[in-house]
Amino acid sequence: MLIMNPNTLTEQLGLFLDVLEAGSFSAAARRHPLTPSAVARRIDSLENAVGTTLFMRTTHAVVATAAGQAFAERARRIVAELQLARAEAVSLSHAPEGLIRIDAPAAFGRRHLAPAIADFLVLYPGLDVQLHLIDSFVDMQGSHLGKVDLVLRAGQRVDTRMVATSLASIVRIACASPSYLKSRGTPSHPAELSQHDGLDWDGLAPLFAWRFELDGQVQSHRPQRIRLGANNAEALLSGALAGLGIAHLPTWLVSEYLLRGELVPLFCEGGLPKPETAGIYALRMEQHPNARSRLLLEYLKSRFSPVPPWDLALQSAMG
Repeated sequence: MLIMNPNTLTEQLGLFLDVLEAGSFSAAARRHPLTPSAVARRIDSLENAVGTTLFMRTTHAVVATAAGQAFAERARRIVAELQLARAEAVSLSHAPEGLIRIDAPAAFGRRHLAPAIADFLVLYPGLDVQLHLIDSFVDMQGSHLGKVDLVLRAGQRVDTRMVATSLASIVRIACASPSYLKSRGTPSHPAELSQHDGLDWDGLAPLFAWRFELDGQVQSHRPQRIRLGANNAEALLSGALAGLGIAHLPTWLVSEYLLRGELVPLFCEGGLPKPETAGIYALRMEQHPNARSRLLLEYLKSRFSPVPPWDLALQSAMG
């Protein structure tokens, strides 16, 4: 029987889900301050506690057993419930009041953060939030810290002086409009992108843009002609919707258009690509956040992880 401290249980199940999504102990280890062997030992310990084998191990990868897949569904629900229960417990015991100041990227803030914060504020009437939306999603320096309590960012973490709390994974998907694919054909392999028009980042591009995992290796393939270059993901989305070419964009941005059929996913015959090793996270200066910030962080984690709702909707639609 699996009985342990709730925090330990959340970490154990979260690590299990990371191994499942990443496909190897080494890839999962990169998401935690752990070595691959430490990840393997913790999974062994979890399997012993559960009483069954959750993963089949091979030289290069780990694959979930049927029992592991079934366990994953319950694990996701357990993690979400524990995170929410912890947030509610903090709220009831402390009933924090006051202002939380947040700096966040505009596109993600409008689509996902603002609705989540609105629901959060309904639950906690003693709290207020000052949300500052900015255009850049890749300002890694967190230059506004000190003026605000939390800074949301995406990508690789570069400043270890700040404390980061992971909020959501990022899945990036190649996509195009039905009209573009009708006129130019649908590529069946990323290598065929060189025969197509595209929409690409002008200047500092996300680390995983136009990178695809093929046969266990990460390869770079991109369109030859760039019809629209921009330093803003929403501008690239507009070009894709207009039928200008193929874009490689995060699912948090394009999920709703894929679900409505306004964009078509490419190279997803086996389901969604694996999440990037980078993700969406909140930065703060203090090692221990104040009660207000801690409550919001727990709420956002329960809302956006372990699998973000926009990816769950896509997974369901793809069968």
